[in-house]
Amino acid sequence: MRFKQIIRVQVIVLVLNVLVAMAKIIYGTITGSISMEADGFHSLMDGGGTLVGMLGIYMASRPPDESHPYGHGKLEQMAALIIAGLLLITGFEVAEGAINRFLEQTSPQVTQLSFAIMLATMAINLAVTTYEHRKGKELNSEILVADSLHTRSDIFVSLGVIVSLIAVSAGYFVIDVIGGIIIALLIVRAGYKIVKHTSNSLIDASILDTDILCQLALEMEGVEDCHNIRTRGTADMIYVDLHIKVKKDMHIDMAHDIAHKVEDHIKTQVEGVRDVVVHLEPAR
Repeated sequence: MRFKQIIRVQVIVLVLNVLVAMAKIIYGTITGSISMEADGFHSLMDGGGTLVGMLGIYMASRPPDESHPYGHGKLEQMAALIIAGLLLITGFEVAEGAINRFLEQTSPQVTQLSFAIMLATMAINLAVTTYEHRKGKELNSEILVADSLHTRSDIFVSLGVIVSLIAVSAGYFVIDVIGGIIIALLIVRAGYKIVKHTSNSLIDASILDTDILCQLALEMEGVEDCHNIRTRGTADMIYVDLHIKVKKDMHIDMAHDIAHKVEDHIKTQVEGVRDVVVHLEPAR
């Protein structure tokens, strides 16, 4: 059900991103505006990233099997990394196009329709990124959050394009080239942020405060101490591994019951915890 909701959000975002991208690319090409055309390709990468995300979500939704006992959830993070890769490639291509245009010394045309298109697409981007980010947090989806950060960068890029258009209309052609390069840098920065955010879960970085987990374990009667706490996973699929100490003369049945209580207590108190492995040790 969660994965279907995520894909539904992505379909809406995809349609809007493609419409925004085509408006910028077509009119930017007609008028010769580097920054506007570059911004259009940036938006098009949003659409491409969303398609990758949909494929990742579909594959990640498959249930655990014998070969993948922990499920396929990390495919969602891998899809986010592909989105980041698309951003990085786009950023370098936009920068190359801006430099080539500078060497050719061609000046773009600026019309009132240019400004109208940029303002309209900015409004759409603002609505899209707000909606997608809210849904990403609501559904604990890293792919939606990553994609919303991608789309959010479009707003700042579009502001830069408007500044470039104003400068070009005033006769400062070089500002359009500078705007294209700045856009390229913003695109690369957005890709880097996604890589940084996603890579933590792929390399099993700790995701929860271990002190809080220890405190929760100690709240259960019979737990003398806890240590060696490890966590990994994503916000909606957290795996916890910890050691607890019980009285050394305690019967195994009672100790086992305490371990189950610790597991249930942590799952109840911490949102997103999927599994808790409790190791029993005798207290000295």
